[in-house]
Amino acid sequence: QVQLVESGGGLVQAGGSLRLSCAASGSIFSISTMGWYRQAPGKQRELVASITSGGSTNYADSVKGRFTISRDNARNTVYLQMNSLKPEDTAVYYCITLWKAVPIGRWGQGTQVTVSS
Repeated sequence: QVQLVESGGGLVQAGGSLRLSCAASGSIFSISTMGWYRQAPGKQRELVASITSGGSTNYADSVKGRFTISRDNARNTVYLQMNSLKPEDTAVYYCITLWKAVPIGRWGQGTQVTVSS
């Protein structure tokens, strides 16, 4: 099991950028697939991006080309670089471990991203 803490959210104008971080504790992080989810007001929680232990990535169509997920196993940290932000990206963003595309463990507090028009 691993403990995850998200950070890096904030208020940004449309077209701007933010970098989210997810810090993990424990020694199993390096072999786990990690994912970023988001939940916007009035919408379902959706998987935004994922990255395997080997660095293979997947993205939702809505963010492909704008967002980049990466990981630093030496620091037990996964990142989400968000560029060209749009108001529709406004949501609470969550980091979680995935097993066969299924979230494993408890959802944390998340980090709020607000994009103004």
